[in-house]
Amino acid sequence: MRYLPKSDSERTEMLEACGLSSLNDLIAHLPPEVLQAQALELPPGKSEYEIMDYFRARGDRMANGYASFLGGGVYRHYRPVLADVVVSRSEFLTSYTPYQAEISQGTLMTIFEFQTMICQLTGMEVANASMYDGSTAVPEAALMAARITRRSRILVARGVHPEYRDVLRSSVKHQDLPVVEFGFNLESGEIDLVDLESKLDESVAAVIIQSPNFFGVVENTKAAAALAHQHGALLVSVFTEAVSLGLLEPPTDADIVAGELQSFAISPSYGGPFAGVVATKMAHIRQLPGRIVGQTTDADGKRAFCLTLSTREQHIRREKATSNICTNQALIALMATVFMAIYGKVGLRELAMQNLAKAHYLEDGLERRFSGPFFNEFVLRCGSPEALNEALLGEKIIGGIPLGRYYPELADSMLLCATEMSSREEMDSFKRVCAAQPESLLAKTTA
Repeated sequence: MRYLPKSDSERTEMLEACGLSSLNDLIAHLPPEVLQAQALELPPGKSEYEIMDYFRARGDRMANGYASFLGGGVYRHYRPVLADVVVSRSEFLTSYTPYQAEISQGTLMTIFEFQTMICQLTGMEVANASMYDGSTAVPEAALMAARITRRSRILVARGVHPEYRDVLRSSVKHQDLPVVEFGFNLESGEIDLVDLESKLDESVAAVIIQSPNFFGVVENTKAAAALAHQHGALLVSVFTEAVSLGLLEPPTDADIVAGELQSFAISPSYGGPFAGVVATKMAHIRQLPGRIVGQTTDADGKRAFCLTLSTREQHIRREKATSNICTNQALIALMATVFMAIYGKVGLRELAMQNLAKAHYLEDGLERRFSGPFFNEFVLRCGSPEALNEALLGEKIIGGIPLGRYYPELADSMLLCATEMSSREEMDSFKRVCAAQPESLLAKTTA
């Protein structure tokens, strides 16, 4: 009864107060066809310690002792212990959101530092206090571009994360903002600039690309920006692998940057919670969704922080709100802030270099699908990704993401990722399993 707060006698008393004799009387008005006639086929309940043992066993089976080459928007990076130490402090952990902002100076200060670091990382002039995650940041950026340009069509590259594109379509479905996709080059894996140009016209509000894209290929942001700007559209640059910004040139040619910060000390955690962000040029600050923390001075002239230009419907009239996002990911964004403070510019660059080197070591000798430059992910041509993954599991290796579920034309390929957590031994084992398959998956013989 630990998780069932009402006793049988209390339920009976409440039913009597309602003039009912049983719980079934509560649903007697519903038509029979919408009711479940039989009990759900669920196993019997477990005690708390049995549940703990169950999940420990699942965790040991799925993670401990297994090498992993999964990526695709969620990455396995080392999490500095200091991040958990800081975010576990009660003044951060227990403050869900700064509703009484002026007395939450510690939280506001960390958000201000977060915004500053994001601007340095992306090359933009202003950033918001964070979004729910990268996938929800993308439609927010698209809606922002539509408000700025007063146009009604969005172009998005097929190289943008498929799930991000799904969230984008769902978010703007009832906004009279049609989404049109443009393709990628089947040789390089980069955006097809010819296809993009053919779909650009005076109705396009934003062109959305991702770099590195879902295939791990680094895009030509400057060329995409030039095409978008020629037609009066804004360029939205998306990132899912934040570590890449430690090495790649910031997307300063973009008008809006939207991304995911999971790589910065945020655990994969079965898919969340994560922290997204939207950053832009100062000219567009009043259309930025969510919260912004600003620096000011108090009555005594001391440095202080406050929420400013928070154009969300909790603060201003609903019809003038730029977003219906209720809050920001303050605690998760704090993890990313601690990560950036620990690594600094030099450390983040060194981390990015490690990721680059590891991925290129893994790729050496394998048949890569695309020729475009890549960071820490690439597409492997392997015949049957499912069969290869099955063989890899037998060697305690979690392989890559089969791409056929997202791209039918790439059904013979998988997406692989290597980070600083990937050891030489693990990568060599991966190659040995590939070489042992009936049809060699290596482009050339390896030692």
